[in-house]
Amino acid sequence: MANRFTVILAAGKGTRMKSHLYKVLHPVCGKAMVDHVLTQVEQLHPAQIITVIATHAQAVQDLLGSRTQYVEQTEQLGTAHAVLQTEKLLSQHSGTTLIMSGDTPLFTAATLEKLFAYHEQQQAQATILTAKTQNPFGYGRIIRDDQGQVKKIVEQKDASAQEQLVQEINTGVYCFDNQKLFHYLHQVNNDNAQGEYYLPDVIELMQKDHDRVSAYLMDDFEESLGVNDRVALAQATKIMQARINRQHMQNGVSLIDPEHTFIDEGVQIGSDTVIESGVVIKSGTQIGHNCYIGAGSRLDAAVLEDNVHVMSSTIEKSVMRHDSNIGPNSHLRPQSDIGPEVHIGNFCEVKNATLGARTKMGHLSYVGDATLGSDINIGCGVVFVNYDGQRKWHTDVGDHAFIGSNANIVGPVKISDHSFVAAGSTVTGDVPQHAMAIARARQTNKDNYWSKLPLSDDPDWQ
Repeated sequence: MANRFTVILAAGKGTRMKSHLYKVLHPVCGKAMVDHVLTQVEQLHPAQIITVIATHAQAVQDLLGSRTQYVEQTEQLGTAHAVLQTEKLLSQHSGTTLIMSGDTPLFTAATLEKLFAYHEQQQAQATILTAKTQNPFGYGRIIRDDQGQVKKIVEQKDASAQEQLVQEINTGVYCFDNQKLFHYLHQVNNDNAQGEYYLPDVIELMQKDHDRVSAYLMDDFEESLGVNDRVALAQATKIMQARINRQHMQNGVSLIDPEHTFIDEGVQIGSDTVIESGVVIKSGTQIGHNCYIGAGSRLDAAVLEDNVHVMSSTIEKSVMRHDSNIGPNSHLRPQSDIGPEVHIGNFCEVKNATLGARTKMGHLSYVGDATLGSDINIGCGVVFVNYDGQRKWHTDVGDHAFIGSNANIVGPVKISDHSFVAAGSTVTGDVPQHAMAIARARQTNKDNYWSKLPLSDDPDWQ
């Protein structure tokens, strides 16, 4: 097998995106388009991968790092000009070069491998990756001769009425004999309305010199979708989402409503987990076996061990240990660690805190910057007061403690094992083991207060 090389074109301005973000960095299911392309290319193990970027495109390099080499296209003068920027790195090598765009996130390694194999089998100097579509409008048509060989590529604006009926289109992905490629790149001119140097012109030059040009017809037209605007970005996302969801279902995950379940690329989900409609699961999330994720939940870089139940809640950069549960309508903010069999109920919030095994936090409470032991009961309306306006303070609560409803725990304090905080208390000092902290004024009843009210004799007010 000949040496294989890959060039990814990622220097386009993407003006139709109407964005300050480089076009190839726009995400599809949580992953930049150019990263999708590179991930698939890496599975082919080419000898070199070179990404052509625009000047000052540091953000692309920051994302992709050392996984690829880079060359700059200082002026955007067309696709042939972009490929020519790789000449110093590639032109001396023999082998096959794959060229594709960084804004085509749906191509798979399997399809690209078939293209390479077909090109080598045909012993072609160039092979075009093609696809068939019922609506080929806007695409270059592949015109073949009677023997099925590629005769020419005709752009939409230049196609005759008969040629416009052709449904086989050019996807913009090519394999070239590497040294032939650079030989012809120097012959491409910019004699066109845009004044740019186009890569398909290399195909025309090769055909004039009777070099062998073949075309490989791919199975799935949807893979070829290029993203040039937000409409196409949404289409690509929908296709990728369906692909991701299908894979999870094939792996034993139940999605109640796949069309309305949004899972990013790279998310891990164990078998027998059930996910209801309207759930959003972002990159970095890992979900164990036999979990249940209720409708409207959002998981962002969350880690859920086995048998975890999440009902209509948000979990960000936090961990829920096995057999714990949360919700509905609760929120784990970053760096929360929820222990095994912990219960977090309605309208609760946890931030940068650890809750030990079997601790219960039923409803309407906030725990921030705290370490809680096991088997603790947290009553309704409890607030861990962790911020004094300048600094955040940490609170420790021991095992088997009881914190009554509507208590304020003002850090930094330590509440020891088997201690109690009375309902309605504002605790500002440590609580020793087995003690009860009561930090509230003694109740005073003012007898006959009613008669002192100015409207007490008004029957309408009564």
